[in-house]
Amino acid sequence: MGINSERDIEANLQIGPTDQGMVRIFVEANGVEIPMDFTPEEALEIAEEITAAAKVIG
Repeated sequence: MGINSERDIEANLQIGPTDQGMVRIFVEANGVEIPMDFTPEEALEIAEEITAAAKVIG
């Protein structure tokens, strides 16, 4: 599996701040919950990577 491998899986994605000063990306799929916490700086880097990838496509 890689970034270009398609899968037929539905997932819910939530992104928001935690009460601990972190940014949480929360993924839920097929009964599995994956909380991923990032510092604000890390979250900004992730946002920049998402933006750069979208610009390549669009």
